[in-house]
Amino acid sequence: MVEVALKGVFKVKAKGRVYYYAWRGGPRLTGEPGSPEFVAGYAAAHDTRRPRDDGRMRALVSLYRSSPAFKGLAESTRREWTRRLDRIVEHFGDLRVAQFDRPDKIRPVIRRWRDQWADRPREADYVIQVLSRVLTHAVDLDKISANPCEGIKSLYSNSRADIIWKDEDLAAFKACAPAEVWWIVNLAACTGLRAGDLKRLSWSHVGPDAIEIPTDKSRGLRAAFVPLYDDLKVALGEVERRSPLVLTNTLGRPWKAGVNGSSFEKIRDAALPGRDLHFHDLRGTAATRFHLAGLSNRDIAEIMAWDEASVEKIIRRYVGRKAVTAGIIKRLNQPERRT
Repeated sequence: MVEVALKGVFKVKAKGRVYYYAWRGGPRLTGEPGSPEFVAGYAAAHDTRRPRDDGRMRALVSLYRSSPAFKGLAESTRREWTRRLDRIVEHFGDLRVAQFDRPDKIRPVIRRWRDQWADRPREADYVIQVLSRVLTHAVDLDKISANPCEGIKSLYSNSRADIIWKDEDLAAFKACAPAEVWWIVNLAACTGLRAGDLKRLSWSHVGPDAIEIPTDKSRGLRAAFVPLYDDLKVALGEVERRSPLVLTNTLGRPWKAGVNGSSFEKIRDAALPGRDLHFHDLRGTAATRFHLAGLSNRDIAEIMAWDEASVEKIIRRYVGRKAVTAGIIKRLNQPERRT
């Protein structure tokens, strides 16, 4: 009997016997490996697992979920996108994909669906972003000719120029926050690292001259390289060394949940009433500091593990005229400049 190599077959030995499954956790296969019964069982199991393309939106979403594009997203991004994909299926699941090939008809429908989150413009734009990605996948599969989400304007204005954490904001937050929460906020402002990378930061990443850590967002393909300048040394010096990880939560354990959740918001609101500051604005704060210190976009890209185009975008987003003016005044007032 000629054995046929079948991808993903899971083999288990128990009590002297060998059992085969279509995949880990999948249905058990009967017959000898390579036999017609075995191959037929394998094919039937995978046929039920594979999303059926019946031309409807729910099937297209299933195809997108199983695509390399979706599987290649970071785990945290996949979790967030899954919630929005479920909303898409709930609302559009029974529509035929071909109906999305009539932009003049379907675009108003998409807008009305999006507008149920008009009071939360960032969420409204998020669901459109995910739907747009699914429809781009449909274009790639030649199911529709163009993406009808293109041309739908965003509701949320993403310009946060001058909405950065000032020194007095950080001081007020420090006065209200537990030490452990302050440590991660302060290091975010000094390094520009994402919360996920800060939670993974270990003392082994801290070298004699710089912090070097592969970024979680790039799946380790790019590394942030942050020189140990004076303010960063002070920030690290405040952290109690309790474990191989630099940062621990208030229980002295590694951070599990997101630091920028309700507890962070309560501390922020108590310390900074009326200030529309987010945890991710600390990345913009760090980029602004580096920019005003005279670092080039290339230098900032190297520090924050971005490309230069992303640095230019973040500078336009966060570095407003007030911050630039303040930096210019500070440099003009330096004694060596006056002489």
